[in-house]
Amino acid sequence: MTKFFAAASTLTLCVATAALAGDAPAKADVLTTYANIAEAKYDDSLIAAKALQSAVNALIADPSDATLNAARAAWIASRVPYQQTEVYRFGNAIVDDWEGKVNAWPLDEGLIDYVDASYGGATDENEFAVLNVIANPNFELSGTAINANEITPELLADTLHEADGIEANVATGYHAIEFLLWGQDLNGHGAGAGNRPATDYAKGDDCTNGNCDRRAQYLSAATDLLVSDLEWMTAQWAEGGDARAALTENESAGISAILTGMGSLSYGEQAGERMRLGLMLNDPEEEHDCFADNTHNSHYYDGLGIQNVYLGSYTRIDGTPISGASLSDLVMAADPALDTEMKAKLSTTMQALGRIKSTAEAGFAYDQMLERGNAGGEALIMGGVNGLVDQTKTIERIVSTLDLDGIEFEGSDSLDNPDAVFH
Repeated sequence: MTKFFAAASTLTLCVATAALAGDAPAKADVLTTYANIAEAKYDDSLIAAKALQSAVNALIADPSDATLNAARAAWIASRVPYQQTEVYRFGNAIVDDWEGKVNAWPLDEGLIDYVDASYGGATDENEFAVLNVIANPNFELSGTAINANEITPELLADTLHEADGIEANVATGYHAIEFLLWGQDLNGHGAGAGNRPATDYAKGDDCTNGNCDRRAQYLSAATDLLVSDLEWMTAQWAEGGDARAALTENESAGISAILTGMGSLSYGEQAGERMRLGLMLNDPEEEHDCFADNTHNSHYYDGLGIQNVYLGSYTRIDGTPISGASLSDLVMAADPALDTEMKAKLSTTMQALGRIKSTAEAGFAYDQMLERGNAGGEALIMGGVNGLVDQTKTIERIVSTLDLDGIEFEGSDSLDNPDAVFH
């Protein structure tokens, strides 16, 4: 992975500018707002995950099209606050170390459950790609016999997730649950998401595709684990939590963490790995929420998370506003024109991501946009990519203006070395 460097400037012109622009907010206040918004976002994610848990329990108790659709709707709703937390990665080690438990992708879904024959089998890269733990209560993993007669959160987290050290062996989190609710999307670039039947959770002779009781165990365990993981992270951002303490122990480092998260998510992660790469490969499997065809929403709310961190403003899922001293205020005091530029670029990016979202909701799905030769789809996706890349350039200028040293933004071969993608 290449790096996008945001080098600090040694110039001190910003000092004179600040004198003309007004007093800057205290860095401590900016960090407090950032932490308060983090706590609110993770708490909203937890609230939404508990609603998902209730819907999953209802599906398991009474499998039907209605309960399956309700669980799917709850999953989509749960993504809205969570995707807005991704801006807290990269700059906050406690988040980045944890994030793989809840949002890792892409995944070899054959590890979890049945897959279509076109999926293939085990590979040299991953011998567990079609383990299908739901159908196999006993198996061997790295030379150790595993008893999976009962599928528990502990089995998923401690044994199956990233089994044998392979990142594609995703056994936990949003995307494992997504797969269990939708199944594979076998439509390629055609219309339609995954189409798992509710009878995959039916009792007795009504069960389709076998092992419905174990499939229900897995879905329940994965959802329970998601709730407990979000409870843990919410506590880290509360007063006295480790994430809040780490952020605020050094004010300059804390401001650097904010900018690192913004720049890395904008550039390498979202513009590069999540958007440009899929377009280069024309691969519908490169969608972030590929089973549910929800990628347009995940991209939009990632972008919104970047914007609301900069502005120091977030609206909770119950409508409660959270706001305070912001990075925008800090930049405005140093260079009002630069703050105006940053706000304008964030707005431009959100308009581009909004066009992807609204177009997908009108029936032109993200995986259809990825099809080779689809000029309209390419234009929509590249509008988002270009906006994200352009706003990263302004984030780099903010780093220089605030005289912050040693910040590196995550990169992506799809942006920095495109030829390497095909080798």
